Amino acid sequence: MAADRVRNAAESESGPLPQNPFKLRHVPKWNDVSDFLSIRAPRLDYSRARVEACADIWDLRKLARRRTPLAVFDYVDGSAASEITLARQRDLYSRIEFEPRVLVDVANVKTRTTILGVESDWPFVFGPTGFTRMMNHEGEVAVGRVAARHGVHFALSTLGTTSPEELRRAVPGGRKMFQLYIWRDRAFSRELLARVKESGYDALILTVDTPVAGQRLRDVRNGFSIPPRLTIKTLMDMSLHPAWWFNLLTTPPLEFASLSSTGGTVAELIGQVFDPQLTMADVEWLRSEWDGPIVIKGVQSSSDAARVAAAGADAVLLSNHGGRQLDRAPVPLEILPGVLEAVPENVEVFIDGGVMSGGDIVAGLCMGAKAVFVGRAYLYGIMAGGEAGVEQTMKILAKDITTQMVLLGVDDVSKLDRSMVRVRER
Repeated sequence: MAADRVRNAAESESGPLPQNPFKLRHVPKWNDVSDFLSIRAPRLDYSRARVEACADIWDLRKLARRRTPLAVFDYVDGSAASEITLARQRDLYSRIEFEPRVLVDVANVKTRTTILGVESDWPFVFGPTGFTRMMNHEGEVAVGRVAARHGVHFALSTLGTTSPEELRRAVPGGRKMFQLYIWRDRAFSRELLARVKESGYDALILTVDTPVAGQRLRDVRNGFSIPPRLTIKTLMDMSLHPAWWFNLLTTPPLEFASLSSTGGTVAELIGQVFDPQLTMADVEWLRSEWDGPIVIKGVQSSSDAARVAAAGADAVLLSNHGGRQLDRAPVPLEILPGVLEAVPENVEVFIDGGVMSGGDIVAGLCMGAKAVFVGRAYLYGIMAGGEAGVEQTMKILAKDITTQMVLLGVDDVSKLDRSMVRVRER
């Protein structure tokens, strides 16, 4: 064969060719094997170790599913009706394509920004979520502690299980917002505003997309209520999640810190206290009652964004409530460019919904959002492992953001812009 002729010719000129050293065999010695061994001493904090082994938010979600009862997990994981909106949000993020810049000095990446005039070390906010102590007994305090450690804004919900005063005492530092629902009882709303102001919160977020509760069918099928009812089904669930039930039953009662009515389904609670007659006049009323920054959450069109900006809002949060209210609602990331054109430059525009990675956050910033609100991601973390799980959420998002920026060739979040991103067709 030709190869044999070439080999024979080479050997005739310079003698036999040397044998491939990597084909030689020998009996391995201990030193040859020990370099490959990676045996770690067992850790006593097994719960923390499981959380720290999670590489992304989806890993935290899997762990959260194993560690919490189905009804609780589904309350976080699900959305309204056929869950079309939630699926569309994830689909849009999956079709985002970045256009990186190369040969750029990205040795020092800066992620600091300002949100409503207050510095934030990261361009995202731990958004408001209700019933947080139901996900894990450490609740809003755990989220607030992680946010304060990392210089991130945290928004406490009216439907939180920690009061504004309790959170301030437990987490005296950090940047705090308060998310408000306006009650049928305006006197109560005024009283709550006074408490929030006295507690030193930086900004107020008025949620306007909840005149009634959305059709959250997972909750209906699971018989979900606040607090969980002890039925035959839940008693059976105790055997599968004993740690969760032990924590629930041995810590202070699960109740809403800002509500006098604390029992029933989510729809029943919303129907009892939320005012379905909310109008633009109430935004103007709130502006007269609160002298700090006001964010209007739940805006889903350019025209409404322009209206609330004209009524005195300092920012709008484009949100469909995580797909949990109106199914087939607009996707915030998709309507963001039009809203930016409709509001004055001094009005900040935020988005939320479907965010599961730092790449999603970077995509939102490239599309023009001032900051991105995160909810489900840290709830998966707290269900997976309490404060340690929220800490892991923070680390995952922070690492992902900085990595994405370096690979994009951007050394400062202020330089992220629309030229770096496009949306691929299906």
